[in-house]
Amino acid sequence: MDRPGQQELVEVDCCFTRLSKWINIWSAIDYNRIDLMMGNLTSGEMNNIHKNNEVIKDRYKITEIIGRGGMGCVYLAEDLRLSGRRCALKAVYYDNNLPSEVIKQTREQFKREATVLARLDHQNLPKVSDFFSDKDRDYLVMDYVPGDDLRTLMLNEKKKGRYLAERVVLSWAEQIAEGLIYLHNQSPVILHRDIKPSNIKLTPNGVIKLVDFGLVKILVSGEKTITVVHGLGSAYYTPLEQYGGDTGHTDPRSDVYSFGATLYHLMTNRAPKEARERFLDLEGELPIRERNTNISPRTERAINLAMNVHPDKRFQSVESFKEYLLGDWDPKKKSIAALPTPKMGDLLSSEEEKVLVWIAALLLFASVVVNLIQ
Repeated sequence: MDRPGQQELVEVDCCFTRLSKWINIWSAIDYNRIDLMMGNLTSGEMNNIHKNNEVIKDRYKITEIIGRGGMGCVYLAEDLRLSGRRCALKAVYYDNNLPSEVIKQTREQFKREATVLARLDHQNLPKVSDFFSDKDRDYLVMDYVPGDDLRTLMLNEKKKGRYLAERVVLSWAEQIAEGLIYLHNQSPVILHRDIKPSNIKLTPNGVIKLVDFGLVKILVSGEKTITVVHGLGSAYYTPLEQYGGDTGHTDPRSDVYSFGATLYHLMTNRAPKEARERFLDLEGELPIRERNTNISPRTERAINLAMNVHPDKRFQSVESFKEYLLGDWDPKKKSIAALPTPKMGDLLSSEEEKVLVWIAALLLFASVVVNLIQ
């Protein structure tokens, strides 16, 4: 497994807001009564919200709010220059209480990072088509992605007392992996840092999209993240090293952890324990197959390795994780073929199979002894 070097990193801050105040808000909700995870919007934040039918930059007509956080909103908008085109317009606001120099540097950073995002072109990522500034706000324009997010699809099955089929989740995992591999192969490397079921959408034609791209963080060796501006992920899916804030070192292995935690949630209908809790808990996470007996030993072992709290003990790249998880099974070409067969290590990773193997070994040994005596 290849170990990432100390090359420059571009960290995609997909929360694009303070973690404690991020939430997705859909049009059916009464926006005047929204309670955020850690409190209500302040009157100042409410004043920053654009109204429906408001036109931004003489081009983007606001239709509705589809996301909101402590530093801005995401709007569904109509592109008045391209008839019929809908886009996601992300507006970033800056706290006037911050030092002016910090705000200036952050806005310059926004432009550099938006330029990086605009160069990306992959079928599993939404395309950034425009970015601009207007007064005290910065804007990022991206393709609007229709469809349900994976958390919604999982909850629909949970309400019916069922789990998502392993084959279905693995087919999604293949596409998620392809998107992340593309990001990690950029120069400088791009990290997602907020992979979770609600940040991944399934379009009506079956394509997976990592939708919650907001701002990126260009991080050269020795540079510190400005945590007041950049979110650092969602607790259930955040690796231990990402809790470090200014001192934490993240690399592609951090996305491997979040990817594994996302698959754990999708296959068990339950979010995993937070990495900090798992680090202190000697018993660790409850095995996937004890929550969902339909999951294969190979899949369980792959996800367990991806979610190791120690980066050096995880898969060192998404490529390695994908190879272990899927083997030579290609969901696009072999959708009805058998899933990857478990390796001996996979079988021995399950307590139940360990007992059976030991029983079989003892019986074989006993039969050999009996034959020798006779």
